[in-house]
Amino acid sequence: MDKIITYEDFTKVDLRIGTIIDVKDFPNAHRPAYQLTIDFGDLGIKKSSAQITTQYQKEDLLKRQIVAVVNFPKKQIANFMSECLVVGAVKADDVYLLHPETKTKNGVVVS
Repeated sequence: MDKIITYEDFTKVDLRIGTIIDVKDFPNAHRPAYQLTIDFGDLGIKKSSAQITTQYQKEDLLKRQIVAVVNFPKKQIANFMSECLVVGAVKADDVYLLHPETKTKNGVVVS
């Protein structure tokens, strides 16, 4: 464990459940990635660049629910504007997406 944060720091991170509604290849990314379009219910639709190509095929990601941080500022990645950060467990170059155990309403807070 590298850094210790306070509970107050953690409460600033807005983690939400969303459903992936579109997946595209991202050939301009520095490392292999997909461009995801994610439905967060009342929060709306957000886009994210995700380096998850080693574990997931595009068709397997459609309609999949994920966990994402939705309160980071937008980030320019090549020619794409990422609006949220999809959360996953990382092992070397592999990312394993975090997701709810059962179908959940889009936009639900994760705490």
